[in-house]
Amino acid sequence: MVSGPPIGEDRGFLAGQIAFVAAPTEIATEARQSLIGRYGECKLSQAAVVVALGGDGFMLETIHQVLALEVPVYGMNRGSVGFLMNAYNEDDLPVRLSRAQAAELHPLRMRAVTTSGTIEEALAFNEVSLLRQLRQASKIRILIDGRVRLAELSCDGVLISTPAGSTAYNLSAHGPIVPLSANLLPLTPISAFRPRRWRGALLPSSAEVLFEALETDKRPTAAVADFTEVRDIVSVAVSEDRSVTVTVLFDPDQGLSERIIAEQFTV
Repeated sequence: MVSGPPIGEDRGFLAGQIAFVAAPTEIATEARQSLIGRYGECKLSQAAVVVALGGDGFMLETIHQVLALEVPVYGMNRGSVGFLMNAYNEDDLPVRLSRAQAAELHPLRMRAVTTSGTIEEALAFNEVSLLRQLRQASKIRILIDGRVRLAELSCDGVLISTPAGSTAYNLSAHGPIVPLSANLLPLTPISAFRPRRWRGALLPSSAEVLFEALETDKRPTAAVADFTEVRDIVSVAVSEDRSVTVTVLFDPDQGLSERIIAEQFTV
């Protein structure tokens, strides 16, 4: 994940070339109509930039939606937390877009195998998490680059996150915040019962991680990549996919790298 310089006006972020998408909330849809009234409406397929109006969850949905289009996404907060969003402001939007700082994000690729033999693949720009489905704890074996590193983790779950996602679910599970330039992936347990004192690990971004669910008939486990859920898994392979890139735009001095550093000093 790389944070870059301002994108520059040569990208052509002008009125009429901005596609506005909004979360299905009143405040977001009203903002979209107001912005379209000022700057015009453009189809996603013809846009030079996409402006997403909502919260972080909707921003993730938008990133997945526009991957194939290879257009940058600029979020404006019409939700709650808005860590991935810029402040909402309707004025001088084309100028702000031309001055925005770009961050290139690479997702994790999840390959999950279920008890029925089905194989499901999905991308995650925040994290891939394994979660118990029923009242009993999951039991999970963890292999890194083909080597067993934890023979049995009894837990509510475990997750591996991107640096950009390290401030989300990973942080809530007491995992470390990771700067974008660190090339590290936090591996964090969720309510670990055994080994009780294991707090997780920091892995190189090149790591190939394999989770194996144990006692699947008694302890069913689900895997979630951002908002894609696969239930009754047997194994989940996760690695960073650098062949996939999305560009997210931030206002000057409010770039994603700065936000991640500042979050570590929030009390």
